[in-house]
Amino acid sequence: MNTLALYRPVTIEKALDDFDRYMESFFGESPMTPVRSAAQPAVDVRETEGAYILEAELPGYDEKAIEVHMDGGVLTIASKKEEQSEKKGEKFIIRERRSASFSRSFKLPENADLDAISANFNNGLLCLEIKKRTETKKRVIAIEKK
Repeated sequence: MNTLALYRPVTIEKALDDFDRYMESFFGESPMTPVRSAAQPAVDVRETEGAYILEAELPGYDEKAIEVHMDGGVLTIASKKEEQSEKKGEKFIIRERRSASFSRSFKLPENADLDAISANFNNGLLCLEIKKRTETKKRVIAIEKK
C-alpha cells in the first residue's frame, strides 16, 4: 500500500535543490543546474584588510598537476587527474580507469593587485593570497572647519 507523506522543506533553497534532483533523475542535468558539481573542489574566499585569501580543497591532487593562471582579471584554477587500477587474473574481471578534471574561475575585484599573487599547496589545500593595491585602500578624509 502506498502512503502519502507531507513534505516540508526547511528552506526554499532546499526545496528547489530537491526539485532539481527529482527532475534530473528523469531528464538528466538541466541548464538551470548550478555549475559546481561533486568533481569541483570546494573553495573558500575571504577578505582581510590587505588581501583576498582563496583556499581550494584539492585532496588527492599533485601540486604539479594544478594550474593557476590569470587572464584579464579572471583567476582560473584547473587540473586533470588520471588514475588506473587493475586486478589481474586469467581474464580481466575488473579493470577500472578513472579521470577527473575541473576548472574554476573567479573574477577578481578592481582593487586586486594582479602582479602580487602568491600560492602555496600543503596537504591538499591550495591557498592563494591576492594582495590589494595600496592606492585603492579605503581611507578617511578629514573635513576641516573654516
